[in-house]
Amino acid sequence: MRTTHQHPDIENIIDADGLQALKDRVALEVNEGLLPSAQFAVAFEGKMLAYETFGNASNSTLYPIFSATKAITASLAWQAIEAGSLDLAQSVGHFIPAFTTGGKEAVRIEHLLTHTAGFPNAPFRPTDYWDQNKRQARFQQWRLDWPPGSQYVYHPTSSLWVLVDILERIYQERFQTMIANNIANPLNLPELFIGCPESQHHRIAELKHVGTAPTTADYRKRNLPPPPVTEVTEEAITGFNDTDTRLVPTPGGGGFMNAATLALFYQGLLGYGATTSNFEGLPWQAETVRLARTVRTHGLKDPQLGIATLRGLGIVIAGENDRQLRGFGHTNHPLSFGHNGAGGQIAWADPDSGLSFVYLTNGHDRDPFRQGRRGISLSNRAAKLLNRDTA
Repeated sequence: MRTTHQHPDIENIIDADGLQALKDRVALEVNEGLLPSAQFAVAFEGKMLAYETFGNASNSTLYPIFSATKAITASLAWQAIEAGSLDLAQSVGHFIPAFTTGGKEAVRIEHLLTHTAGFPNAPFRPTDYWDQNKRQARFQQWRLDWPPGSQYVYHPTSSLWVLVDILERIYQERFQTMIANNIANPLNLPELFIGCPESQHHRIAELKHVGTAPTTADYRKRNLPPPPVTEVTEEAITGFNDTDTRLVPTPGGGGFMNAATLALFYQGLLGYGATTSNFEGLPWQAETVRLARTVRTHGLKDPQLGIATLRGLGIVIAGENDRQLRGFGHTNHPLSFGHNGAGGQIAWADPDSGLSFVYLTNGHDRDPFRQGRRGISLSNRAAKLLNRDTA
């Protein structure tokens, strides 16, 4: 498998003390008994620099990556844009009749990818994906909460169900087939799954909730409102321990893979394949990825954190300020990009250094403040791993 390919010059590239510090931080909460397992990977120039698993798991373990899936799904849309089959300004109603009434005719393709579509909590039962009639009935029932493009509110899954329906109409293929043929196979990543084959379910780390959730007073002390109730409940998370849910290729959160596979996917977004560079033979052209990394939510703020929302096409951009609140560390380059996942999953690439970093765990911490501190600490260490001479 490609994930075993280590960089041939690893000893000269990576800072040994920095790597040990990263390993120690990944292992910390596993050793303390909080997390059942954790896994991390760092890649550079299309190859692995480090890949290790701690706790009750191994390097062959697959993890649900939740919303980190969004970057992979979005990259399919980038291909359609590159091919001229999809236009960001197109009305969703051009493809889906349910989006031609009730104000939904104002929803554009770009809105689906930037969490500005106006239906963040629209209901969709994952298993309805398999039945086209049930899919369309869901879309028909949806109503807008606000005019498309006027606000940013995170859409956990709804907008990407619509995007995938459009992509399937364009290419006349199932979503999983497109992922395999257009993403996984060209990148030589056979275990990049969205919706996991039942034959691989025995390798998936069982999800467990850990820790204690903050009280309203805890949020008040930080001058933050309690988070709104969304579809991302404890029941929904642990539902990914069930066979039926694991099988569904949920485009906004149904990815299953190891940290190495995801880190190498991000190397593809930096222009590196197993044996190539400069985007040669990769699923996207360099200009396409630059387009995807362009911030499209200027002037919009995160309603929970009150900070500027820096969203590209299905991905988050670190930015000059507050990058630690967007899922990165203080030491990431402002142009770093990625998408984290529920429960503390981390995935990003730094185009300045060329590093990509992924952290996965099956322990979903109920304490978002501790989870946030962990993510910042891990990303800080990962971003500084290259030797100064290399950087």
